[in-house]
Amino acid sequence: MTTTSSPTPATPSRTRRVIAITLAIIAALVVAFFVFASLYADWLWFDQLGFTEVLLTQWVARVVMFVVGFLGMAVPVWLAIQLAYRLRPVYARLSSQLDRYQEVVEPLRRLAMWGIPVFFGFFAGFAASAQWETTWLWFNGVATDTTDPEFHLDTGFYMFAMPFWSSLIGFASAVLLICLLVTALVSYLYGSVRVGQRELRISKSARIQLAVIAGLYLLVQGASLWLDRYKTLVESGADDRITGPGYTGVNAIIPGQTILAIVAVIVAILFFVTAVIGRWRYPLIATALLVVSAIVVGVGYPWVVNTFQVQPNRFSLEEEYYQRNVDMTHQAYGVSGLEQEDFAAVTDAEPGQLRDDAATTAQVRIMDPAIISPNVRQLEQYRSYYQFADPLDVDRYERDGVSQDTVVSVRELNLDQLGNAADWQNSAVVYTHGYGIVVAKGNDRTGDGDPVFLERGIPAAGFLTDQDDFQPRVYFGESSPPYSIVGAPEGTPPAELDYPEGGDAASGEQKTTFEGNGGPSLGNVFNRLVYALKFQAEQILFSDYVNSESQILYDRNPRERVQKVAPYLTLDNDAYPSVVDGRIVWIIDGYTVSANYPYSSTVSLTSAISDSSNPAPRFAVDDINYIRNSVKATVDAYDGSVKLYAWDEEDPLLQTWQKVYPATIEPISKMSADLMSHVRYPTDLFKVQRTILGVYHVDDARSFYQSDNRWQTPNDPQDDQLLQPPYYLTMQMPGEEAPTYSMFTSFIPSSTGGNARNVLMGYLAVNSNAGAEAGVKSDDYGKLRMLVIDADTPVSGPGQVQNDFDSQPEVSSFVNILKQGDSDVLKGNLLTLPVGGGLLYVQPVFVQSSGATKLPKLQKVLVSFGKDIAFEDTLNEALDTLFGGDSGADAGDTDVEPTPGATPAPEPTPGPTESAGPTEPTGPTEPTDEYQAALQDAQQALLDRQAALEKGDWAAYGEADARLTAAIEKLIALGDQQ
Repeated sequence: MTTTSSPTPATPSRTRRVIAITLAIIAALVVAFFVFASLYADWLWFDQLGFTEVLLTQWVARVVMFVVGFLGMAVPVWLAIQLAYRLRPVYARLSSQLDRYQEVVEPLRRLAMWGIPVFFGFFAGFAASAQWETTWLWFNGVATDTTDPEFHLDTGFYMFAMPFWSSLIGFASAVLLICLLVTALVSYLYGSVRVGQRELRISKSARIQLAVIAGLYLLVQGASLWLDRYKTLVESGADDRITGPGYTGVNAIIPGQTILAIVAVIVAILFFVTAVIGRWRYPLIATALLVVSAIVVGVGYPWVVNTFQVQPNRFSLEEEYYQRNVDMTHQAYGVSGLEQEDFAAVTDAEPGQLRDDAATTAQVRIMDPAIISPNVRQLEQYRSYYQFADPLDVDRYERDGVSQDTVVSVRELNLDQLGNAADWQNSAVVYTHGYGIVVAKGNDRTGDGDPVFLERGIPAAGFLTDQDDFQPRVYFGESSPPYSIVGAPEGTPPAELDYPEGGDAASGEQKTTFEGNGGPSLGNVFNRLVYALKFQAEQILFSDYVNSESQILYDRNPRERVQKVAPYLTLDNDAYPSVVDGRIVWIIDGYTVSANYPYSSTVSLTSAISDSSNPAPRFAVDDINYIRNSVKATVDAYDGSVKLYAWDEEDPLLQTWQKVYPATIEPISKMSADLMSHVRYPTDLFKVQRTILGVYHVDDARSFYQSDNRWQTPNDPQDDQLLQPPYYLTMQMPGEEAPTYSMFTSFIPSSTGGNARNVLMGYLAVNSNAGAEAGVKSDDYGKLRMLVIDADTPVSGPGQVQNDFDSQPEVSSFVNILKQGDSDVLKGNLLTLPVGGGLLYVQPVFVQSSGATKLPKLQKVLVSFGKDIAFEDTLNEALDTLFGGDSGADAGDTDVEPTPGATPAPEPTPGPTESAGPTEPTGPTEPTDEYQAALQDAQQALLDRQAALEKGDWAAYGEADARLTAAIEKLIALGDQQ
């Protein structure tokens, strides 16, 4: 007999197993190192800025909340599975189908009993870590000393505690619901719960476990219903016009929620009783009654009250709650101190009428920062790799004891213009910073229509450069490169381009080396490796330009830097540069916001802040009903250092965040006098407040209810799809003793369907001058004043005034002639000023080529007062023309003599509703040969001026401009004769 040995069983290759394990370990180490590198880079960045506590707080809080969330979910789920399995009936008779289920499940039972809790635990952990701010706010919340009018609880409960309890109840509900489901599943698989022959059998152990979990779940729902009573104060009620409960809410919804909460607790007790006595009938009947009660008490009864009691008698029943909404909304948005006064506007222009407003007219901004950026770029760019913001920013400086409104911008890098030269060395080592700040008068122009610069040039020159230790270099700005490597040992030849020598004519370059402390060190190989991985740039690791003293500058946008060190702030969209104590710094306003202020109406930040100057802002939290300008932040443009100052030290949200992030915010007493003189009332806050005041400028419930005096912000006359932005000006409001730096906006009647009357209803201004005393805020800073325009003396709104301007014969002739010569006419910001006992409109008019080279020059100024309009070369001439030959005050461009020669001043033109006197109808007049010749001269002058502009021949440009003006003057004169 022959026997055959059985084949040797196949066994896994030991080598393959070792290789697989090794590769897995290596992959895990690589992933871990990348994660570590990212975290370590963050640590280096925060450590260099001195804000490591912010990062540590976030890390610790997220880890703690993850652990709490993981254990809070995993432990109860694991316990529910273990109890259901261990207390299963040992000798239960199972159906064949359950036997098959068990055969499938049993091999995976141990994995499932641990894997299911871990799976749900991870999800719960990540969800809990995302709620760490809510938890920390609750734990550190402060009292506000303001109570709500319904439950008389401190408003801090709604802003700090209520969101936490809501999240906790939601988490507990999810845990109990999952425990209930896994308990039922395990009990069914192992025979504790059997269904068959129209009968449900539950073992004693399963009954106890299911009943206890169900009872706990109902207790949590009872707590949720009880908390819902307080949530009604931050939600829209039956009347959508207000936030918070009205009569129906207070007398039907809140009592109904109280009843349902009590019923839920009773039902929970019945489930606990069932766990002991084993009768399911009572809790199930009670649960059904709870559902019916929820429909009747929670829906039906409020509907009956609202339909048959409130709607027929709305105001008499709701007056108290409307007043609550008005008062709490005023408090939440900081407008409770609004001063309103009736204003009967004068509409007749008389000689000398502006004599008492000379200080205001001297500061009227005719240089529109949204238009002149190309002009500034053309005059001050010097090299293609420099750029300026568009639009420019506004600021003010004190010169010779007088506050001067200015238009400002820093000269930043634009690496996109390097083209083929944009290799790593140039982008990261050579072109590292911008240079200098440009400051121009807002109220003046040159004879050619250009800005009058107070600070300009390369190297920097002007009144700021004359200060001691002025630092013009801009390493941190809104358009800085993603990262730059700077610094070198002493004695090393500088590698960074500082500025081109000799301005635009010379080809030499001045080099420099960064000497500040602006970024993490690259002085060791490990840090270089970390940042080479972060920026995917191996050159950081191998370049000879990286040395023992090198620093890497990144995250250089001022708003981005402030947002990282103060993540709880909502930042204003307009960071603006100022020179403070010899340093260029970016000033950013930070807000604390909430959506949980009781009885305060909700506003969408995106909708409120969107206008023609900022058409599409984005916010992490959009719908709010509370806002404070709690922090003023500065970012040094040279070394990137960030300072946070507690501007509103009484803000409870800021006080709470200071407890979360202690020692990160400095008191207002640390602010220097120079910094104080440059901070201003923030734009975005003012936009939110004007949105609120369009409805809530009224103080009493009846006016609010009748809604017969609602206002809205007018659309921008230059873009009727977007709102007109507010403007900063130094001006003197009626009744004030001196002008001050202010921001203003106007209101027209509100309407639906776009059929609003374009007449002024209100004029809102806010004092934006914080003073110039170190650490002390001016008493008048932030004072809101509203001029309520008397309806008996209607004043045209911005849209109507713009229409009046455009329909003037002088204006249309000027525009049409320029368009024939391929020039564009740009109308600037339409400013509204409360002077001369009425409201004066001022609009600068710029002219630029329609070709590739854009160089807008201020050529004319339009002014309007009442129904009179003037159109002149300068604002001063326009005001004198408008007010009978002598306005009584001088504008900032008094000494300007336009290079081409001033256009003769026409008489003020009556508006469209004012008759200029009877005239005999005449037929059309044929143009004379002289008129045609003048028209041809104007067209040829336009062509010559365009050619000179493209060649950069400014002498030829001025000569052609003079011929153009002379031709226009002749055309106007001939037109008057005809």
